[in-house]
Amino acid sequence: MHILALANQKGGCGKTTAAINLAAALAAHGERVLLVDLDPQGHATLGLGHDPAATSARLDTVLLGHEPAAALLLEAPGSFTLLAGGPCLAEFEARAEQGIDASAALARALAPLAERYDWCVLDCPPRADGVLTLNALRACDTVLLVVETGAFALQGALRAREIFRAALESLGRSAANAPRLRVLATLFDRRTRFAREVLVAMHARFGADLFDTAIRSHVRLREAAAWGLPVRELDASCPAAEDFDHLAAELLERAPGAARAVLTPRRRRRRGAVVPRVDKP
Repeated sequence: MHILALANQKGGCGKTTAAINLAAALAAHGERVLLVDLDPQGHATLGLGHDPAATSARLDTVLLGHEPAAALLLEAPGSFTLLAGGPCLAEFEARAEQGIDASAALARALAPLAERYDWCVLDCPPRADGVLTLNALRACDTVLLVVETGAFALQGALRAREIFRAALESLGRSAANAPRLRVLATLFDRRTRFAREVLVAMHARFGADLFDTAIRSHVRLREAAAWGLPVRELDASCPAAEDFDHLAAELLERAPGAARAVLTPRRRRRRGAVVPRVDKP
């Protein structure tokens, strides 16, 4: 299982949207995918049709070691699995401040699921120094820095990269055992010269660490969130769905074991992956 942490030190960059729709796109490529909502606001949980305040699946109990993650898995529209977050995570943060080695809780919780999934997508809170983000950084194989192509985007991305590098070093994850830190451009409006110039500058600065795929702004992304669906479940032909398909393909091309065959839905079912049925609006 390759663990991918989507992170930034600020909100409003399209991080949760990217987490939901990347999970769905990877699943559409035949991968077995788990999405973990690490944000106390529970936006990924809400964006998949679950009320983060009402769900009985309490991620804090998993992180505290009171029950296994496998007992709390929820089906998500788009043929992947959700480990829901929400306000309960604030309780974990409060307890973790008094604990020893609290940053290892997520890695311990996910270890029993390693053979069950090909990918685990972590939707991190919009801060770099909290215990939940530190858990994600300790557990992950790749940090995906999500950056909107707006004003001050390049400066913000450079600063965020240094913040996350420092956090990784504080966890002892440097040099040989450090996760790859990559950059994803989001909220891209190709119609504007400014956005195009920002993207060119990001390519010049980050080089191969920046994904070739940039996620375009599209009204369908907002509509899909309102319906509690990944965008491909609402309109698989829209540009935003195509962008996430391309992003998933990029990830799969570079991931360990990329040569494995792409699975059809029938073959996915034979491997035990859940393929839930969801009525489209």
